[in-house]
Amino acid sequence: MSIALKQVFNKDKTFRPKRKFEPGTQRFELHKRAQASLNSGVDLKAAVQLPSGEDQNDWVAVHVVDFFNRINLIYGTICEFCTERTCPVMSGGPKYEYRWQDDLKYKKPTALPAPQYMNLLMDWIEVQINNEDIFPTCVGVPFPKNFLQICKKILCRLFRVFVHVYIHHFDRVIVMGAEAHVNTCYKHFYYFVTEMNLIDRKELEPLKEMTARMCH
Repeated sequence: MSIALKQVFNKDKTFRPKRKFEPGTQRFELHKRAQASLNSGVDLKAAVQLPSGEDQNDWVAVHVVDFFNRINLIYGTICEFCTERTCPVMSGGPKYEYRWQDDLKYKKPTALPAPQYMNLLMDWIEVQINNEDIFPTCVGVPFPKNFLQICKKILCRLFRVFVHVYIHHFDRVIVMGAEAHVNTCYKHFYYFVTEMNLIDRKELEPLKEMTARMCH
């Protein structure tokens, strides 16, 4: 890892505070197990599989929060180069444009500059994962019936961050020496969402060729 990249990642340059798992909880143990698998250099395809006897919702919750923290960090490293001037539209190349809708201020899909879209996206996800009714932290409190649907929407929107970073800002990622880190994070994300069937294949289209080379 380059010196510049170490400085960026050591600063923990996320937009917002990380959501942590409380020590002693089942989810904290799952989080540790998932991290240990990654740190041991285990095959990423194997690392994302639901451990025997564990609850699917717990496993998904741990990964959604982890991916939010890490993708937030990746965008944070290039956000000063993603401006309303450089990226007046939230897009992934000329073929893909993403519009924001949140049923609050933006009741209809609305074209926005990429940095504004990213801020709304990260705020929206943060509200979801800090909502005890959606992501309960107390042992024994059940997940809502629509939990996986909510997670699918979160992961689908996080994928768009990868699309924008890879297509519009990967030159900056390379300059910072972060290419290997971002690629590993992407592969981990891709294997997880496909293993757990949490993202529609058509959403993966913008990075299809790169994914075929990277994740065979």
